[in-house]
Amino acid sequence: MSAASVISVEGLSKRYFLSHQRRSDTLRDSLTRGARDLWRQLTRSAAPNPAMEEFWALRDVSFKVNQGDVIGIIGRNGAGKSTLLKILSRITEPTTGRVTIRGRVASLLEVGTGFHPELSGRENIFLNGAILGMSRVEIRRKFDEIVAFAEVERFIDTPVKHYSSGMYVRLAFAVAAHLEPEILIVDEVLAVGDIAFQQKCLGKMQQVAGGGRTVLFVSHQMAAVQRLCARCVYLQQGRVLLDGDTRKVIDHYLSESTRGSGAASWNANRSNPWLKIESVDLLVDGETRQTVPAGATLTLRVHYRCTEPGRFKEGLECGFIVSSQGQKLANFWSNAGLGHSLAIAPRGVISCTVPAWPFRTMPMSLQVHLNYRLENLVDVPEALCFESLDSDRFGTGIVPHASEGIVLLPHTWTGQTSND
Repeated sequence: MSAASVISVEGLSKRYFLSHQRRSDTLRDSLTRGARDLWRQLTRSAAPNPAMEEFWALRDVSFKVNQGDVIGIIGRNGAGKSTLLKILSRITEPTTGRVTIRGRVASLLEVGTGFHPELSGRENIFLNGAILGMSRVEIRRKFDEIVAFAEVERFIDTPVKHYSSGMYVRLAFAVAAHLEPEILIVDEVLAVGDIAFQQKCLGKMQQVAGGGRTVLFVSHQMAAVQRLCARCVYLQQGRVLLDGDTRKVIDHYLSESTRGSGAASWNANRSNPWLKIESVDLLVDGETRQTVPAGATLTLRVHYRCTEPGRFKEGLECGFIVSSQGQKLANFWSNAGLGHSLAIAPRGVISCTVPAWPFRTMPMSLQVHLNYRLENLVDVPEALCFESLDSDRFGTGIVPHASEGIVLLPHTWTGQTSND
């Protein structure tokens, strides 16, 4: 472990055993199985248990974290993110490998982590502070700030078992962030809070990081990861696939997530064996990306192949539909934009350019249609997934607050004085 490193992970692996035993076993079956397992242990028998499957949540994970680093950890569900954080938080032990941590760790891995449900919010603040090794004087100095941040003043003396999940997570995050840990570990739990509180938490984590402390942040919200983290670790099936610049890692992750999501259906229309989509991509200010800042120039492209272009003499219509979490937000149709259909070739590219992307921070998906005479030939429901991001859209040095609408539209301001 180097002098600057506060976390060193070397060859870390974690194994679990998954049971496939049927729950309808009789009492006799359970007793027989228990006696058999005991006999194997006593005789050191290595015979495998057919009802148990070996599962490696992590395999040979290695990386180092320096003091003051703010690192995002991303990956699909089941990639091993939460298992890694539990090991780093000393909640569970690794099967093999070693973790070295220098500094006091505060973890927020799930709602109410470290809280006693029968104790009040006030008592849990002091309990968590004591667990972190802080004195009552230190905790009391931070107490009012924690309660104000969590917005639970009215309920601070109520047992936390009566809190809603939102109140729980607000107080839990406030405690973890304000009691001055050297290392702050935060899992996807922030998704429980509302948008305004999520933004508040991100601002606090930026403040924590700006004070020279270390932050490990797990989230499926790529915009939040990109805003907070300069470095990102991408886990896939328990292994580190990429570790580096956040933007590049997120672009790779989103492109991997998209790959194959709709590809099987691209050519599934048996009534149309002649026209096929080969790929769909997007360019941001002329560069292939998977994240789109508000105000950027976005180009959507579909690459197609047609074995019999003569069948489509009147040309094609192409449509791009942009959605977020099932809600359609915008659509772009070639015949409406051009006033006519597009000429078709044996192989070609159809592009649509949006000069000033208006949307704020949110995950997005792209649906692609290719039509002929209003008949749908190819329909790809999720041809592409990407993230829209907040930005200094108007070049003023100010990013408008995320809770104030979902679009940033170009506009002008004038101010006049009145003589009345």
